[in-house]
Order: sequence, then C-alpha cells, then structure tokens
Amino acid sequence: MPARDEPFPRAVLDVLGAAADRPVFEHGTRVVTGSEMLDLIARIATGLRAGGIGPGDGLALLLGVNAEAFATILAGHVVGARVVGVRPGLTEAQVRHLLGLDIAAVVTDAAGVTTAVTDTSGVAGVEGALVRLAVADLLAHSPEPPVRDTDDLTGHPAEPLRCEGRPGDIARLIHTSGSTGAPKACAQTYASMTNAWTARPDAWPPAVRELATRLDRYLVFGSLSSQVMFEYAVLTLTAGGTIVVAGDPADAITRLKATARVITVPGLAKLVAAQKRDPADLSSLKALLVSGSPLTPERHRDALDTLGPVLFHGYGQTETGMISMATPADPPGTVGKPPVDVEVRDGELFVRTPGQACGYWGDAGESAEVFVDGWVRTRDLGRFDAFGYLRLTGRVRDVVIVNANLHHIGPIEQVIALHPDVAEAYVVAVPDDETGEAVHAFVVPKADRAPELDELRELVTERLGAACAPVTVTAISEPPVAPSGKPDKRQLAEKINSA
Repeated sequence: MPARDEPFPRAVLDVLGAAADRPVFEHGTRVVTGSEMLDLIARIATGLRAGGIGPGDGLALLLGVNAEAFATILAGHVVGARVVGVRPGLTEAQVRHLLGLDIAAVVTDAAGVTTAVTDTSGVAGVEGALVRLAVADLLAHSPEPPVRDTDDLTGHPAEPLRCEGRPGDIARLIHTSGSTGAPKACAQTYASMTNAWTARPDAWPPAVRELATRLDRYLVFGSLSSQVMFEYAVLTLTAGGTIVVAGDPADAITRLKATARVITVPGLAKLVAAQKRDPADLSSLKALLVSGSPLTPERHRDALDTLGPVLFHGYGQTETGMISMATPADPPGTVGKPPVDVEVRDGELFVRTPGQACGYWGDAGESAEVFVDGWVRTRDLGRFDAFGYLRLTGRVRDVVIVNANLHHIGPIEQVIALHPDVAEAYVVAVPDDETGEAVHAFVVPKADRAPELDELRELVTERLGAACAPVTVTAISEPPVAPSGKPDKRQLAEKINSA
C-alpha cells in the first residue's frame, strides 16, 4: 500500500523523516537525530522479521529507557506485532504471566531485566537482587518464547520501512496495575492507534495544541512501556521537540534544562513543598503533565501560585487514552473540556474516544462489563459545570490509587484474610503525602492476638506487590454497618482521617 495509507506508526515515521538532522532523543552525551532514529527502527524491524516476527505475533519488551527501547517499540509496530511492554513494578509471577500471553519472542536489554520488577514496587536490597536474578533466570532457561537482545537486532541491515499492521489486529496490550494477581491487558487495535491524534497535528485538540508549544525538552524516565510516557514522547517529536532521558527525574528539570515532564499528584505536592522550602531554578519549566489521580482545587491553586502557569492536568484511562485536559488557564479543580471527537456521558462517566481499547485480552467477562455498545464505562463519577468544564466527583469502584497505579481493594482484603489470625479484613484508601493514596487495613482478629503489620505487609507483598501492602493495621471487634446492612467503609476511612 502507499506509505500515506499505511497504519500506525507511519505518521511517527514521517515525523522522524521530517526531523532529519534535528536532535530527537538525548541520553547523557548521546544525541540521536531523526534520521538516526529511523535507521535504528529500520535495523531492528529487519531483525524482528528475520526472527519470524510479523503481523499478529506477540512481542514482549523488557527494556530500559534509551533510544534503542524507543526504536524497538516502533519497530514492533512496523512489523505489525502485538506489542506487550513489561513495566517496572511487577512481581516475578506477574512477569511470568505476561510472558505467557501467546508471546512469540521477547526483546530485552540489561537495563530492562534490571528494572522489570523493581523501582516502583518498592522492592530493593537483597530482595530486589533476588527478583532480578529470578527474571534473568526465567529468560535464560525458557526455550519458549525465544529471547532477543537489542544489540543483536541493531546489527541487522536497514531495509525500507513498510508498516504492516492490519487494522483489526491488536497493536498493543497495555497492562493495568495487576492488583487482581494477573495484570489486566487493555487491547488496542492498529485502527485505533492510527486514529489517535498524537502524531497528527491537524487532529490536536486545543489543550494539546497549547501544550505542544511547550515540549521543547520532554523528560522520559521509569519505563517507555508506560502509555502516558510514550504518547507524550510521540507528541514531543511531532511538536518539534527533543525526548530527554532522566535517570532520576527529581532534579532533572534544573540539571537538564527540561521544559516538560509527567508528574503524579504526590510528586507535584513534593515539588511544591520543595520550592517553598528551598527554591530551585525551574526557569526552563513550561509544562507539568499531571496524571494518575484527581487534583483537588486547593492543591491545584497552590501549585499554580508556587510554580506559575505550567500545570496541564490530564484525565484519561488506560482503556480510553486522554479524555480531557485542563490548561493552566482553566478553573482549578476541573480537568478541562473534552475535545470535539470525545463523547462523554456524565454521572457515572461513559466515554468514546478515537483511540480507545476494544476490550481486555483474554477476559470476555470483564470486557463486557466495561466496553458497552461502543462506550467505555470509566466507573468514575463526574459532571459538567455551567461553563462546560468536566469535574470529577468520585469513583464507583472500590480501589486505591498508589503512585498513579490503580489497585482493586477486594483482592487485598482476600489476601489479608488468609492470615491465620484474621477472621475478617476490610481495606480503605486514604490520602497519603508520599503516594497519593495508601492502603489502610482493619482486621477482626480470630482470637485475642491481632496480626502484626509486618506480617500482613509481607503476605500482601508476596501475593500482590508492595504497592498493595497496608501502611497501617487496626484491630476492631466488628465493622461499622451502613443502613444497607453492609460494612460501612466510609466510617472506617473517617477513623483514619480523624486520627
């Protein structure tokens, strides 16, 4: 087919082609131009094809944050594969689960193996080293799927880039937090990714058009398999900016003269507090891309007062992509106005977006509950104000959001109830300055002995990961009861908040 009719990532390749000798990726002293990035993508795509990877094949990526990782993601899409990014923070069992999802090959590098199950999970020290060894052992001794290294793939000759994704094929699986044990995979087709606005300036909504003017130097860190991190990177290239690797984003704005970065609500609170206490030189900063959890009007105003007009507060989900975005000029406490090609029904929010997922891979039951007649049920509550701004008012789901990752409370309660000294377990999410929200557990002991906090943390961490582990445990004789006769978790949360 003609290049202009090719699916994703053709638009991104065209952006890189137009960039030519312009720097598009910076990692320390290494600077990669648009032409050099295209060459990397072409060589990796040739290597994937030589290994038998083509349309419809599952391709798992355990990669660090570098130019080769970015090129490998795009090369996987060039050959039409179903790309599965393995993000940091997963347990060994969860990594094994992802590598078993009809995967034809795994691509990794040393940094990818090191970070595959550490960093955001809080696993560190001896335990972190053991987990890294477990994943390395898994890759070294598993004959299926075959493991390929980025160094080997880049050794292939560059062949002309043709994008082979078939519209109805799944282009990528984007995994949720995995709080139910196995991460849930949102399936996005090549047609959906082609329809998305990121690499098409003519389709940019007004808020994104304004943001694009501020993406001169955009920081990437953590994992390029993050949907938010990757899509803002593509937007940066399209806007004429440079993707800049920040191993530690804490001081990278000042050190690397960054103009934009993604930040969670807890991260924003820390930055605001640090600026009040000991101001750093943030003169290069033009955009903080706030995501992961709602931003209260008070915190929103405080951040604007302290940092200036740099906040872009995005609202979206893994299942939908971006739903709306507030610019620095929009009213604090709102998430802006949805673009014209995004439909939103308020109350319990149902949405339709051009780039939304089509369901959950291998989970027809959950897909039927969330993907309804072309709409995505967000299970968030919201309303439009008199001026058309969207305001989020709560959640239908019983969840806790830790460091911008959503974890279902039910599985956490079930694991805590496995402890021999626990008769009943109730978990609530409460605000936390470090992580946005945190898990607080209330237990009804079986006898006089209540379990120790460390025991419960170890139990939950082993089964679900450290983000799900409770930060406190309170023994109660029985839970408070709502008029419905069900345990009243709101009263339990109030006990923590009033303590």
